[in-house]
Amino acid sequence: MSHSPNHFDVAVIGAGAAGMMCAAVAGQRGRRVVLIDHAGKLAEKIRISGGGRCNFTNVGAGPQNYLSQNPHFCRSALSRYTPQDFIGLVKRYRIGFHEKHKGQLFCDDSAEDIIAMLKAECDLGNVSWRMPCSVQEVGKSGELFRIATSAGEIRASSLVIATGGLSIPKIGATDFAYRIARQFDLKLIEPRPGLVPLTFDGKGWQSLVELAGIALEVEVETGVKKERGYFLEDLLFTHRGLSGPAILQISSFWKPGAPLTLNLLPQLDVTKTLIEGKGTIKKNLGNILAQWLPNRLAEGWLKINGFDAGARIADMPDKSLKKLGDSLNRWVIVPSGSEGYRKAEVTLGGVDTRELSQQSMMVNKVPGLHFIGEAMDVTGWLGGYNFQWAWASGVAAGSAV
Repeated sequence: MSHSPNHFDVAVIGAGAAGMMCAAVAGQRGRRVVLIDHAGKLAEKIRISGGGRCNFTNVGAGPQNYLSQNPHFCRSALSRYTPQDFIGLVKRYRIGFHEKHKGQLFCDDSAEDIIAMLKAECDLGNVSWRMPCSVQEVGKSGELFRIATSAGEIRASSLVIATGGLSIPKIGATDFAYRIARQFDLKLIEPRPGLVPLTFDGKGWQSLVELAGIALEVEVETGVKKERGYFLEDLLFTHRGLSGPAILQISSFWKPGAPLTLNLLPQLDVTKTLIEGKGTIKKNLGNILAQWLPNRLAEGWLKINGFDAGARIADMPDKSLKKLGDSLNRWVIVPSGSEGYRKAEVTLGGVDTRELSQQSMMVNKVPGLHFIGEAMDVTGWLGGYNFQWAWASGVAAGSAV
């Protein structure tokens, strides 16, 4: 290939987590790489992640933590580039980090440390940058991809699409990856918001609005058999519905119209405890519940469910105690929707992975075209898993282009 300034071995569109990782790996293999991004500010999604501290991986990440219509696809890349591999890179750059809970690793200081590290890795591979630079059109003639950009035409033998999904449009998310997929006649799994708060219709939720701001650990589940999701995580009541890690996690499994089942007291069989305690517990209902739940929730819950906080359980029929127990241990509700892409941390669905090689992320029928990261139908749980997929898929493509 001629070494004209706009001819490259590899063009990567999207300078986020997956794109920078891919560009760095390919560049360090001696490929001539250009990284193109429309944003003025580098890696905004990394910058705001984990409350600005970037939950950059999860020590336990494995295929079981990902959702896809083709669940075995992610296995190969994840086994070839593991959380330990990325932790090794972070340590080489002397970036301080800590484990928060359930294997989640965060920077001690700032997400900027991860961005600077990836930028330095790209520099080691002599990656060229075109940023901010918008892509108007992508075409293929013969062996070469031609990319029409605001900085002129770029030609490359390999093209990697790393532009992510639709989540958080205000920081620049677009449907670019899906447009390219359609242009090359690839099958898409319908995209939808993932890791997102769930909402409930105004009228039905009215009585629960006063619980906004209360948080507690719950069990939540939805779906059946292979489609079933189950988590034990923190729940947060909001003015419009439910949020917190428990809800973000389950939202990826939730299908519109399906119920969620919540257990607000996972450690306790409430019905059994109340009925057995009728002879011995002298306290009134309000005081009993306040031992188990945040005060405001105990009070509100009794009111919403039509119970008198001053009643003594000794005077209550078993049937009423069972009704209260069920409302706490098996609270079944149907969300009316979600907060959508503006609040979603990730996008579910995307390019059907059956169109791609699990070794190289290359499109089977379009040699040289690769998709990595969130653009494809592989979505991780909350807690560092999506970053791990960005690193793993980026390395897989960067090693192959």
